[in-house]
Amino acid sequence: MPGVRTNSGERLLKQWKIPAVQARYHRGGKFFMPLERFPGALCDPDGYVVFRSREEYTSSDRLRVSNTREGDRLNVTGGGISRLPGYRAADPKR
Repeated sequence: MPGVRTNSGERLLKQWKIPAVQARYHRGGKFFMPLERFPGALCDPDGYVVFRSREEYTSSDRLRVSNTREGDRLNVTGGGISRLPGYRAADPKR
């Protein structure tokens, strides 16, 4: 049984007015579906980080894409997106 959906990147893209064309969400900030369009954002419950280009995204030494039975998955190493350069806390009033 799949987990309960707590949020979505597309909803946060609009709600937080993230300057991106695509957003992915994970409540722990560590495991995501890979980004396909840029600028793209990775979100957790408290904020987000934007990758302006595919090159910026693929050159990050903290992002690892692995192939699983379910398809490609993105793993953020070192504590999640909140520790990545450029992480922005979301405005809770939005």
